[in-house]
Amino acid sequence: MDAASLDAADPLAHLRDRFVGAETDLVYFDGNSLGRPLRRSGESLAGFVAGAWGSRLIRGWDEEWFDLPLTLGDEIGRVALGAAPGQVAVGDSTTVLLYKAMRAAVAARPGRTEIVLHRDEFPTDRYVADGVARECGLTVRWIDTDPAAGVTPDQVAEAVGEQTALVSLSHVAYRSAWLADAEAVTRVVHDAGALMLWDLSHAGGSVPVELDAWGVDLAVGCTYKYLNGGPGSPAYVYLATRHHEALTQPVQGWMGSTDPFVMGPAYAPVAGVRRFLSGTPPVLAMVPLRDMVAMLAEVGIDAVRQKSVALTSYAVALADEQLAPLGVEVASPRDPARRGGHVTLAHPAMAQVVAALWRRDVIPDYREPGGLRVGLSPLSTSFAEVHRGIAAVREELERQASAARGS
Repeated sequence: MDAASLDAADPLAHLRDRFVGAETDLVYFDGNSLGRPLRRSGESLAGFVAGAWGSRLIRGWDEEWFDLPLTLGDEIGRVALGAAPGQVAVGDSTTVLLYKAMRAAVAARPGRTEIVLHRDEFPTDRYVADGVARECGLTVRWIDTDPAAGVTPDQVAEAVGEQTALVSLSHVAYRSAWLADAEAVTRVVHDAGALMLWDLSHAGGSVPVELDAWGVDLAVGCTYKYLNGGPGSPAYVYLATRHHEALTQPVQGWMGSTDPFVMGPAYAPVAGVRRFLSGTPPVLAMVPLRDMVAMLAEVGIDAVRQKSVALTSYAVALADEQLAPLGVEVASPRDPARRGGHVTLAHPAMAQVVAALWRRDVIPDYREPGGLRVGLSPLSTSFAEVHRGIAAVREELERQASAARGS
């Protein structure tokens, strides 16, 4: 089916008009790194400056802002994470929350000596785990897999044991888009007596997540990808209710204390997930995030996933038709049940191709070795956009090949 027919049949096509820039000819293949802003968010930010901030001033803390990391966290949990109230908090960056979660988890498993990760995890996850291991006298045990795929439950079972304190993995792999079997992996980790931490940065708002049903212990995710919170928008952390009294994060700040406004002489962590907060939360940065979470609630994550599968499947079909004859390989799972919201296309010339595409307002991103990522944010991307973008990739590859022959 051609792009026009697919767009005409798409029940979510009208939602594209709600995003800034969607009316232009720019092809945006990087929604899995930074989502387009909602038009509504400009109005919301202006209204916040004039209203809640401008007129209520410091009273806003008593009226809403103090609890906003938790109320917004509850809504993200309900809409995108399969988490009951009281388990998700918003604040800090993904890196900081990963550190807090990892450090708290290994402290809750004294005597165990290993943290288990996939060797192709996103660099921040690997760097934080390495730092926590050195800080706590632990070692990191690595799982090696095909970079075009991801970690399986059997591979995790081979890596964990009585020395495993924590396993930390991405639900959707940043390079390949491999969609892990989170429920099965979590079960394997628990059978070994360890805790499970999922990085949801490429999953939250794109694929259905059921943290409570899967028995997950901790999870962290960013909000500037499929949750369209904007550059540097705050991350979220999930802490299962059963761990609220046992896990304490290491960055002791006033917002996570029992009574912040007593300003007492000693720190005592507050009950619940609020204990994972440290300093003053970024209230202004939560305004666009609330808009996108509301839109996601309106649409439903299942409809988002259905559109995402259709977009990535279309991209794979176009790559097979137009790019495979030029030597391009699909470096993502072909089974949509094992694929998240992006597709990686591999070719030795992709670094030069991406640079050329950016100059012509076609915006994918590049990941070594030789990977062009086609990131397809379901609510802001059309099938026609995918078609134009893949055609542009073909044109640049042909241009590269022609130049190489000419030299």
